[in-house]
Amino acid sequence: MRRRRSDSGSDCGVRYAWKDWVHVTKLDPDKTIDSASIEEIATSGTDALMLSGTLNVTRENLGVLREQVERYDLPLVVEPADPETVLFDGVDALFVPSVLNTPDVGWIVGKHQHWVRNHAVEWEKVVPEAYIVLNPASAVGRVTRAFCDIAADDVAAYAVVADRYFRFPIVYIEYSGTYGDPAVVRAASEAVEKAMLYYGGGINSAERAAEMAQYADTIVVGNAVYEEGPGALKATVRAVH
Repeated sequence: MRRRRSDSGSDCGVRYAWKDWVHVTKLDPDKTIDSASIEEIATSGTDALMLSGTLNVTRENLGVLREQVERYDLPLVVEPADPETVLFDGVDALFVPSVLNTPDVGWIVGKHQHWVRNHAVEWEKVVPEAYIVLNPASAVGRVTRAFCDIAADDVAAYAVVADRYFRFPIVYIEYSGTYGDPAVVRAASEAVEKAMLYYGGGINSAERAAEMAQYADTIVVGNAVYEEGPGALKATVRAVH
């Protein structure tokens, strides 16, 4: 399993050692989940909960989901898709994505400028992410108009730009809803030197979790929670721990 850990996992002021996380569970505010499932997820051994979605996310449904999970002693991260859905209260960190492989500058820096210009920012909780979106059929691929049909060498080059030039602490390979190409994730893994490499997309079994964990520092499991149930999530946790 690939590991690129520093001596301090609490960069950016985040109180949890996020650089030591190997498994993150992503929950979507636009989807419904019952309290029994949340209990199983929170006690599964996952390292953190990320509240994140692309469509129909509001401060209201984000707040409802936060209330459902905040009683558990797990790091709680919000990954906002829009400045208006930024939520600091009751969360430990804000993972803020910039999509590198899009022609729309709004998703790279424009929304971020609007956020800083018009809202108070608790910078000690902010961790920037460099997103490389690779599923054109996904909501995030469609909304951001990302160039998804790119070769492994191009993905690796984006990863280097994020890691060495812009100094993003996280490079996130996002297949969102489909299982990605391990060769592409491997190319990104070999390209970055300091950033943590996150992988998300289609991980719904122990085998897939173990395969991507060979190359990514942290795997993110989301859709499996809703489509397969907490049992599938637990299998992915066991595979990487």
